[in-house]
Amino acid sequence: MEITGTSNHGVREKHVAVFTFPFSSHPSLLLTLARKLASAAPNVVFSFFNTEKSNKALFSELICENILPYNVLDGIPKDYVFQGKPQEEINLFLAVAEEEFRRVLKVAEEDIGLKVSCLVVDAFFWFSGDMADEMNIPWVAFWTAGASSLSAHFYTDLIREKTAELKGSVRPEDEIADLIPGLSKVRLGDLPSGVVFGNIESPFSTMLHKMGRTLPRATAVPLNSFQDLDPDLTKNLSSNFKNFLNIGPFNLMSKQTQALKSDDEFSCVSWLGNKKPRSVAYVSFGTVFKPPPHEIVELAEALEETKTPFLWSISKDSEKHFPQGFLERISANGTGKVVPWAPQVQVLEHFTIGVFVTHGGWNSVLESIGVGVPMICRPFIGDQQINTCMIERVWEIGVRIEGGTFTKDGTRRALEQVLSADGLSKRLKEKIEALKNLAHKAAEPNGSSNQNFKTLVDVVTGATL
Repeated sequence: MEITGTSNHGVREKHVAVFTFPFSSHPSLLLTLARKLASAAPNVVFSFFNTEKSNKALFSELICENILPYNVLDGIPKDYVFQGKPQEEINLFLAVAEEEFRRVLKVAEEDIGLKVSCLVVDAFFWFSGDMADEMNIPWVAFWTAGASSLSAHFYTDLIREKTAELKGSVRPEDEIADLIPGLSKVRLGDLPSGVVFGNIESPFSTMLHKMGRTLPRATAVPLNSFQDLDPDLTKNLSSNFKNFLNIGPFNLMSKQTQALKSDDEFSCVSWLGNKKPRSVAYVSFGTVFKPPPHEIVELAEALEETKTPFLWSISKDSEKHFPQGFLERISANGTGKVVPWAPQVQVLEHFTIGVFVTHGGWNSVLESIGVGVPMICRPFIGDQQINTCMIERVWEIGVRIEGGTFTKDGTRRALEQVLSADGLSKRLKEKIEALKNLAHKAAEPNGSSNQNFKTLVDVVTGATL
């Protein structure tokens, strides 16, 4: 790759390296952050390290003058046959990640002609702190999710100590007082897998444990959230981290940097236009997760039997699991629409949407808060359990599906709870409307998240050092 030393904005003064975790929504969030930083610091060049597959998806239609993509190997051996093990692809990548980032960083420095002056990385990569120390440069560790999940990983040792005292009697439904400082209401089963339950020795769990121990060394720990969402957690983490900076929600602050695929190729918005205000259930579990076939049946039957208008975004290959005749019936009576992709923010913003049936992924949570739509959550893995706990028990802006999985009766009750005009539904809507206002306030030009972002720009460009 041949890189010139200047841009239209003038001489490139600094070189910042960005390390991405190439799975799920992590790369797009790191690119959103990189683009915001690149816009604020036009004389800084950002080298963006990611796998070839992920970089192709991100940069296919996107040209950022001072962001240069570099490919790292994904760790998958030639002719490798996947065996269906949990987190198999992630584990292969983690086995080579540090070596690859070190190797390609040298290539980028030679191409660009500037030594790296700051590392901006996905917080997962705890080892990048050692790299920054060796280079004597700032280390910015970006947490892509919320304060509650970050706290769970930061306090993993403390949590394990407290649960060890109850050895032999620890159950997922147990609630231990003050388990996480700044968070009073959490059950053990709400914690991310690998903290107490699950395989705590897996490469992924080990990475998160080391991350929690290492983050206090970071020069800054920005996250995609806003401080009024979790004031107690923010206060606690601010006392443990240097420059703990809520710089979100990205969906409100960075509309110009959202996915380019913002069109409505399946006419979702026009279909919604014929529905009553706050009557429609929007169903989506993101692009990575999907309920098992029997749960898809239960959810479909609940929607159909309650006559709840719904828009369901689900992959084409999952449609075979619908009840027989389901697609034909909803098409004929107009109660539902099934699409392989929907412009989620545009859909959630629509006045007809009354509830978001979701996996509780952090981006979806923030998007729902940003438009004031209550949620029904069916969490799968990662931070989704603790996000759901916050939604139902702390913020009180939604409900968790009974038993954690879709059944026809449990789904029917959840829909009635959220969409009816009774006390609970009214309270959910009032609570999420209040959070929506706080989110928008944080995203204003002089709001807390923008002020925190200015601090981050100073850290990244060396203005505060």
